[in-house]
Amino acid sequence: MQVLSALRAADGPATAGWVQERLGGDLAYTTVITILTRLLAKGAVTRERAGRSFVWTPVSDEAGLAAHRMRRLLDGETDREAVLASFVTSLEPDDERLLRELLGQAESEGED
Repeated sequence: MQVLSALRAADGPATAGWVQERLGGDLAYTTVITILTRLLAKGAVTRERAGRSFVWTPVSDEAGLAAHRMRRLLDGETDREAVLASFVTSLEPDDERLLRELLGQAESEGED
């Protein structure tokens, strides 16, 4: 996640070399490229051609990335209702209340 954190700290799209420098040179350039390519496959970053190389941009913040992972896990299940029911019943009361509030807000926004 250091690579993704470094990308988030950039003012805009960044090169793999910039990311490597930002991390203090602890990772080899090829390792940074490998990590960025894996993040691209997971949908966590995008890339655009810039000359002969690429510039990379994070898709979302930490919360958005966690939500993306949760959605991917849910999409891989055959019984979505059972998974969601199990998830909701395992929440702490404050988290369940917050989820209900967020769902209510989303419903209200959909009515506008």
